[in-house]
Amino acid sequence: MSDPRTVYLADYRPFSHIVDRVELSFRLDPRATRVAARLHLRPNPEARGRHHLWLDGEELRLVSVRLDGALLDLTPEENGLSIPAELLPEAPFVLETLVEISPEANTALEGLYMSRGMYCTQCEAQGFRKITYYPDRPDVMAPFKVRIESDLPVLLSNGNPVATGEGWAEWDDPWPKPAYLFALVAGDLVAHHAPFTTASGRAVDLGIWVRPGDQDRCAYAMDSLIRSMRWDEEVYGREYDLDVFNIVAVDDFNMGAMENKGLNIFNSRYVLASPETATDEDFARIEAIIAHEYFHNWTGNRITCRDWFQLCLKEGLTVFRDQQFSGDMRSAAVKRIEDVLTLRARQFREDQGPLAHPVRPESFVEINNFYTATVYEKGAEVIGMLKRLVGDDGYARALDLYFARHDGQAATIEDWLKVFEDATGRDLAQFKRWYSQAGTPRLKVSDDWADGTYTLHLEQVNPPTPGQDHKDPKVIPVAVGLLNPNGDEVVPTTVLELTEAKQSFRFEGLAAKPVPSILRGFSAPVVLEREVGAGERAFLLAHDTDPFNKWEAGRALAKDVLGRMVRDGGEPGSDWLEALAQVAFDESLDPAFRALALRLPSDDDMAQTLQGAGMVPDPDAIWAVRRRAGEALARRLAPGLPGLMDRLADKGPFTPDAKAAGRRALRVVALQILSKLDGGAAARQVFAAANNMTEEVGALAALLDIGQGEAEVARFAGRWAGDANVMDKWFALQIALATPDWAAAVTERLTSHPAFDWKNPNRFRAVIGALSGNHAGFHAASGAGYRLVADWLIKLDPLNPQTAARMSTAFETWPRYDAGRQARVKGELQRILGTPGLSRDLSEMAGRMLAAG
Repeated sequence: MSDPRTVYLADYRPFSHIVDRVELSFRLDPRATRVAARLHLRPNPEARGRHHLWLDGEELRLVSVRLDGALLDLTPEENGLSIPAELLPEAPFVLETLVEISPEANTALEGLYMSRGMYCTQCEAQGFRKITYYPDRPDVMAPFKVRIESDLPVLLSNGNPVATGEGWAEWDDPWPKPAYLFALVAGDLVAHHAPFTTASGRAVDLGIWVRPGDQDRCAYAMDSLIRSMRWDEEVYGREYDLDVFNIVAVDDFNMGAMENKGLNIFNSRYVLASPETATDEDFARIEAIIAHEYFHNWTGNRITCRDWFQLCLKEGLTVFRDQQFSGDMRSAAVKRIEDVLTLRARQFREDQGPLAHPVRPESFVEINNFYTATVYEKGAEVIGMLKRLVGDDGYARALDLYFARHDGQAATIEDWLKVFEDATGRDLAQFKRWYSQAGTPRLKVSDDWADGTYTLHLEQVNPPTPGQDHKDPKVIPVAVGLLNPNGDEVVPTTVLELTEAKQSFRFEGLAAKPVPSILRGFSAPVVLEREVGAGERAFLLAHDTDPFNKWEAGRALAKDVLGRMVRDGGEPGSDWLEALAQVAFDESLDPAFRALALRLPSDDDMAQTLQGAGMVPDPDAIWAVRRRAGEALARRLAPGLPGLMDRLADKGPFTPDAKAAGRRALRVVALQILSKLDGGAAARQVFAAANNMTEEVGALAALLDIGQGEAEVARFAGRWAGDANVMDKWFALQIALATPDWAAAVTERLTSHPAFDWKNPNRFRAVIGALSGNHAGFHAASGAGYRLVADWLIKLDPLNPQTAARMSTAFETWPRYDAGRQARVKGELQRILGTPGLSRDLSEMAGRMLAAG
């Protein structure tokens, strides 16, 4: 690999030329695909002066180059092709290149590659340069016309189909797009079709393309797509703009899905679903990801990023949009809780470690390493804060102006914020710090009460992060409500704007000292620090009218209990157990909410919490305490659990809707709690009788969690050996629920299983990712977990550096642990960095993590 080179936002310059049109012709062959590119170019006046023409290109065999028909004698460089300025006309010209590539040898799954006989592309962020020589940057946008020649029956590309014949097909995409949105698929596929008519009357043919035999598992994905398209029309006023919209399910894919214009390519696990093979979580994820990629048609495709530093411009906004959609389709309150759980588990952890970076970074070595929780999840939180500050009407006006002003352009964060300033009249200069400053702010809160006046004192602390020792105050919207001692709400949700390091806010004319409900709806991605007793937390759990803070009170109460048990030993107190019992059996509450409330904070969440309290987390102690607390909760709830499970059982045919999914979620949680006492008797019954994957997997997990289920594990594998997506669950469950001293050994055994295809990203994540997600197992004091993960990252890196680099984040929290564990992780990171031929991707990640020491 070439030496890492740092790219800086400050160095951005417009491209030397404008590409007016692109014509591509593919003659597909597994080992020797020929790609003919015809580029219509002209000098870019914004580039000023005459420039050479640089075309990115990697792993290409150049056959010929012609400029306006004349053959050029050029020698490619390692990463591209340079055409000297003196050879280039000062008027429009045509450049033709012919290259040869080997899709079969492309194990990195970037560019054009093969997946079980199917040709497939993945070009974001910089994969198109592995297909042909081209200015592979997002601010170069052009219409594409594509011809595909192959004996395969289905030949797909972006845009609209314009012509077809025996062994060939042509596609035309009239909308300008950057190269990262290019897509091509060729294979033996069948389609699940459905019609759609836009609000203005345009007829659109929708198609989900899968391998023969899978077409009966596409109905939910199609339903999700249709609902997404209608929702985007109704909520954002955005219509689809082509005659066809295609989705293809691919087995080998580094990401979840890709929003290529008119031809979305999906990891098959996010398309294929039936009650027998997909859990309710799978159905919800399919719905969200289908929506996310479709919403990119406007927030990402029609308006794209000027450069990759602006990645959050499309991803943060589109994540926010898919979260809105899922909240409307399901329970908005439950969706918000789930989103915050994800944010804290992934992004807060990122912010507190060596990989912390701003939502818009200032530099990178490998852009693939910045497809992070900070860009996606925190980027969405920034959009949510902005909406809260300007209000629903202001947000709607700003988005309308954004689409009108920047349609067809490659935009920046400055463009985005200027739209809001122009639409609402607000000055967002200070708010912009959310995009430029890394780290999670800490919101410290205290209060005073005197003569009917209640005062909240707020302080923001922005801790140092790598490369940013000092940070100025941000704008933090703090949503607050006040409750009377009897539980009545006396001050409804009010948004306080914290703009200074310290500010106080007064509420006057109150008859009694209120109980504050702070950060309602999780109005800002901060860590709330306030001294609160167990009594107040229990009060909020019982009376708060804000669903998020009602759940948060119970979560904080659980963390207090578990933290005390880690520090001082002992058992959980009766107050906490009684509070959870009230939630568990309160039939007025949403079952999905109750299921979330009954789940204990994860091991990693507790490690993060203890670190924030100034402690060095002990993974073994956290694991043991969580098990003791879970058994205590089981003893308290046991009398009512069988009846609760009976009431929650499906009374009719399976449906994937939110209401039914919520009931199943609570039933599975109840089963898993009960299994801690009944030796797995109920779980075995549920496993044997289950007619849906949610309960089958839930029962198997309950058995594995208590060290049982050997027969059920074998039965599950025998039944589902032919379904790769289901078998991923089989692999992952055994490792995720293994005891700390056995997790590495179980993982090593499963890597020898005949079905462990380590070159497939889904299977690799299911096995190696499950070990890194088993907190106590991965952080076993022996270092066995660290060694095994490092071994597999080193093995995978030469074939698929992108996946290896992303999986390496398992090590990002190492500075929080004791000296022995730190030394072992440092040794593994040094071993990774010492590997000959290490990719830029993994080298950058390991180097950044090691530098934290």
